[in-house]
Amino acid sequence: MVDNRAVDERFMSMALEEARAAASIGEVPIGAVVVHEGRVIARAHNRREADEDPSAHAEFAAMMEASRALGRWRLTGCTVYVTLEPCLMCAGLMVNARIDRCVFGAYDPKGGAVGTLYDVSCDERLNHAFDVTPGVLEDECAAVLRAFFQELRAGRGLGSRADGAAPVAGALAADSADAGYVAVEAGLEVPPVGVELEAPRVDEGDLQRRGSRPMAASRSNGGSVPGSVRALRRGRAPHAGCMLLAIDSFKGSATSSQVEEWLAQGARAACSDLACVPVPVADGGEGTLEAFHSALGGEVRLVMVPAPIEGSHAASFLLAPDGEGRLCAVIEMAQAAGIDASPCTHEAALAASTRGVGELMCAAIEAGAKTLYVGLGGSATTDGGAGMLQALGARVLDRAGNEVRPGLAGLRDVASIDVAFVRERLAGVALKVLTDVKSPLVGARGSVRMFGPQKGLGADVSADERAALLAEYDRWMAAYGAKLTDARDALDGTELQVAVAGARPKSLAGVPGAGAAGGLGAAFLALGAELTPGADALLDLVQFDELVRGACVVVTGEGSVDAQTAEGKVPAGVARRTKRVRPDVPVYAVCGSRAENLERVYAAGVDVVLPIEMGPQTLGQALSAVQTRANLIATGETLGRIMSLGC
Repeated sequence: MVDNRAVDERFMSMALEEARAAASIGEVPIGAVVVHEGRVIARAHNRREADEDPSAHAEFAAMMEASRALGRWRLTGCTVYVTLEPCLMCAGLMVNARIDRCVFGAYDPKGGAVGTLYDVSCDERLNHAFDVTPGVLEDECAAVLRAFFQELRAGRGLGSRADGAAPVAGALAADSADAGYVAVEAGLEVPPVGVELEAPRVDEGDLQRRGSRPMAASRSNGGSVPGSVRALRRGRAPHAGCMLLAIDSFKGSATSSQVEEWLAQGARAACSDLACVPVPVADGGEGTLEAFHSALGGEVRLVMVPAPIEGSHAASFLLAPDGEGRLCAVIEMAQAAGIDASPCTHEAALAASTRGVGELMCAAIEAGAKTLYVGLGGSATTDGGAGMLQALGARVLDRAGNEVRPGLAGLRDVASIDVAFVRERLAGVALKVLTDVKSPLVGARGSVRMFGPQKGLGADVSADERAALLAEYDRWMAAYGAKLTDARDALDGTELQVAVAGARPKSLAGVPGAGAAGGLGAAFLALGAELTPGADALLDLVQFDELVRGACVVVTGEGSVDAQTAEGKVPAGVARRTKRVRPDVPVYAVCGSRAENLERVYAAGVDVVLPIEMGPQTLGQALSAVQTRANLIATGETLGRIMSLGC
């Protein structure tokens, strides 16, 4: 029998991690997660000051993210977990989003809108009602808020805002309905802007109102780790000299493991007591197979598959035990259909196919794999995954009933798609697709218009001609996306149905990640695959959160840190996870090059971006393995000397 209270406490603990992340940047510490079918699909924390946005409440932001994740505005089937009782604005959004349930931690006697001052959840005048479970991990949720305002009153630092400005106590607290509960509990009166905090005053009326509120069943940990022990773990002193190295590959220069090894070499030379702990990471692109191999062990197998343009070439997949007695396989789509195998001409970009990816999947399934992890990144293709589907046995036909030709060029002729045979073939096989971008299938940020030029689309023509070509190809992709959605829906009512009709994206075209690897993400969605950020999948696998608890610094990075880094790349994923678990731990990001504006990277949790070049270098020199090694060792020495100040 499922212990619902234990389940609620588990998800509320995740919301508490978000609350602590808010506190670390000087925001009122409120966090939220949205759960769908037993899985967290969105998480967020309060960012009103950082974003200067009155709607940037934790649960409001989490629900917006959940809608994007599901590709629909209705959040039917979703539960929202939030550490403080929702206000009128957020409760109203819960009604409008049609959520099933809200679970909150601490009551808010000055603004609570799902039972304290108002109860929007069951107002008969509204067109939707939802269940409410109050008081889950109430003490822990209140304690986080209480500590924040106690520090505020004492004048201690509360972190820094995302824009680099110091948090202003009055600005944070003024007009803060969501701070009402903790102000009462901590014995603090929340002052207006510019008014100094005075002696504490307890509002007895609010305490009485809170006490008269019907309470949920008394909290029990149900055999889980007691809250006091969890608090001790969270607050324990870190190892005096433990540096976690969780760095992506420097494409074309060094693998992830090489980058970590060379940095560690320089760091240990400068600080001999420093413990350097390498963590295998990747985001779904180059290095994903290597990272999984480091974490799981297993056997790497080589297979001959069709190359993306013409001929054939060797590609590998990892076959390894998953820890539960089942075999899993890890595939980098770039090994079968990567951009390195393409001349990146316009003609090549039109013809490039993902058929080799499908054949690599077939080989893994024949080897006995019951879970397929497929990393999407570094592709040469923009065929919407049509080649992959064809290799697995799907029928992708033109009006004459013939298989369409390979590549993006073939999408123009697609009249119908049938994936029934593929669904039968994949019965009992879980598909977990690892992405490093959140791009939809079509549009300005889609597979064609954003990423097509990198693969050669529109090369050697004027900007106006290129824009016209990309717009035309985007229309082909949109029509193909509609056919993919039709193919999924055609299985409804059969044992091959993909998810529940009301709990899945109405259209595949707008789902975040559908445009990954030239639209390959959309094809996987049509087969019922789970799309997840590649960085998070690896971090979960290596139990990164537990490693962070014993670290005093985290070093991440990649070849180039720029605006795309914040979209799901390794450095942003590592930084976010670090700050959720240990907001006090500094995060350094090393890189070969950096963009001028890194505001979004810093907002993700990176504290310092550290380029590794020692001096003027040509591009060829900077990319050479010899120079990269020297640069990384020198940068490691810098990090070691910084650490030696506290070793």
